[in-house]
Amino acid sequence: MQQIIERVTPAEDFVRLRKVTGLTPRSLLAAQKALPNSLYGVHIILNNEVIGMARVVGDGALNFDIVDVAVDPTYQGLGYGAMLMEYVMKYLDKTAMPTAYITLMADVPELYLKFGFKYSRPESEGMYMVKP
Repeated sequence: MQQIIERVTPAEDFVRLRKVTGLTPRSLLAAQKALPNSLYGVHIILNNEVIGMARVVGDGALNFDIVDVAVDPTYQGLGYGAMLMEYVMKYLDKTAMPTAYITLMADVPELYLKFGFKYSRPESEGMYMVKP
């Protein structure tokens, strides 16, 4: 049975999904501290297991960052990533103010292009830093 829960993924599942999907690993302690600060979260449960997640962080009005979009590799290619993004976009449609800036790091650009996201180049260049 499939359930879609509009709440941030439990920290243990967050850490596990990041690991199995090849995203940068995060510690359980860091996840426990960070996740409650999310603006929005959604996850999918199938057969009593979290198989996908997404969340939004930011200031709640003008700046939003879509992060941690991940689907267990066993279930990739079955539309779960798009389903998560549909929920994220509904949240943003209700919450983001006109001219809000919505960003993400696209590991799978094709998914996000379907939702109207565009490459920032050449006007700007995405950048990041990981604290050592």
